[in-house]
Amino acid sequence: MSETLKPALSRQMEVYAGFLAYCDHHVGRLLDSFEELGIADDTIVYVIIGDNGASAEGSMHGTTNEGFTINHMNEIETEEYVVAHMADIGTPDSYNHYAVGWAHAMDTPYQWTKQVASHWGGTRNGTIVSWPNGIQARGEIRNQFAHAIDVAPTVLEAAGIPEPATVHGVTQRPYEGTAMNYSFDDADAAERHETQYFEMLGNRAIYHKGWTAVAKHKDPWLASDHGLDDDVWELYNIEEDWTQSHDLAAEEPERLAHLQRLFLIQAARFNVLPMDIRSAERMNPSIAGRPELITGTTQTFYPGMRRLSENTTINIKNRSYTVTAKVVVPQSGAEGVVIAQGGAYGGWSVYATGGRLAYAYNLLGIETTILHSDDPVPTGDQELRVHFAYDGGGYAKGGTVTMYAGDAQIGEGRVERTIPFQFSFDETTDVGADLASPVSSDYGATGNEFTGTLSWVRIDLGDDDHSHLIDPEHRLAVAMMKQ
Repeated sequence: MSETLKPALSRQMEVYAGFLAYCDHHVGRLLDSFEELGIADDTIVYVIIGDNGASAEGSMHGTTNEGFTINHMNEIETEEYVVAHMADIGTPDSYNHYAVGWAHAMDTPYQWTKQVASHWGGTRNGTIVSWPNGIQARGEIRNQFAHAIDVAPTVLEAAGIPEPATVHGVTQRPYEGTAMNYSFDDADAAERHETQYFEMLGNRAIYHKGWTAVAKHKDPWLASDHGLDDDVWELYNIEEDWTQSHDLAAEEPERLAHLQRLFLIQAARFNVLPMDIRSAERMNPSIAGRPELITGTTQTFYPGMRRLSENTTINIKNRSYTVTAKVVVPQSGAEGVVIAQGGAYGGWSVYATGGRLAYAYNLLGIETTILHSDDPVPTGDQELRVHFAYDGGGYAKGGTVTMYAGDAQIGEGRVERTIPFQFSFDETTDVGADLASPVSSDYGATGNEFTGTLSWVRIDLGDDDHSHLIDPEHRLAVAMMKQ
């Protein structure tokens, strides 16, 4: 890493450490409340440290806005930009993510990161279990294998509640996990969860009685250019080598072959087969065979519809679209948000300010194009329209914006570049206001509600969708970062 960038890299980890301290503090408040209620000694608490491995999704130099990475627009955010905005990291002016190198460092002593289900770096997490009246041991370590699917059986056994055979008349599949309670007061108890498979996008592994056989099919940030048969399997003795540092595949080929067969048995038992190593195709509901949340080319919204996630809102990216709103403009003039999607780190908004109709397009917080109508919006019953004519020729292109009040054109302007994949992980579509962070600097985070009467808002899509030009691997990267 360049010397110029290193202070920003340090800042990324300082902020991450600060967040952990913040999280720890508020978990402490929760535990304090258990004490105050007198239930702490009877409460079983699990603290699972991590997700499924540190995330390698922040680019090689980290980012002030994860939207750059998910939209494959990292070229906009140069190292110089990261350094110049270093002070924003960890504040409301940043949507930061640490660099890939930090992910590898934080998964030490394991190999790999999140998305790599073959190695412990993508699966193994330290866990603390506390239950004062149920566990006599204090401050001890347990080494019996356990998995996330073991938590529910453990809680039921601790509560003395049998596993439900039916729920609301629906027959349930038996739990596939193993209760951990047997190990709580016996560090030397024989391991009961003896076998566990792992698989994600072809990255796969099998644990069995102290051994793991693993095969990494693809890196989190790269596509695979070979089939499963060409994957290289590794073998580790977890009892002696819990960090998976010494590959024994060449020394014990028979054991490796046995575990490979066992993986296939487990994969067949738990519906992993046929193993689908496709990438973006699996994320397309029409190909994968899943229901689509939103279909068609039009969607109507009504007042009170707010906090709608991106997947529940019609997709206007990489194509032309029209936003139409039926409103009553008061005598004082039009003011406030008609509809907004996204926020300060990416999105768009149709609103009124100073009596004029406005459209804002926020390009990942780097640049926000704000267009105002030339003429004020007339008072009384009005049908307002904003038409975005996409330039075409690929994805993430610009377009021409035209504004109307009824049939009269009242404004026009340009947006030079758009967001191709996703506006935000957590900002939403809001009707009649813009909740959370604001898309446009024309209004604040609060007090931006539309002051007139809003009957409905409709989005109609054009027939010029260019999303098919997106590299399938880019689609995959977007989907994986959402998990």
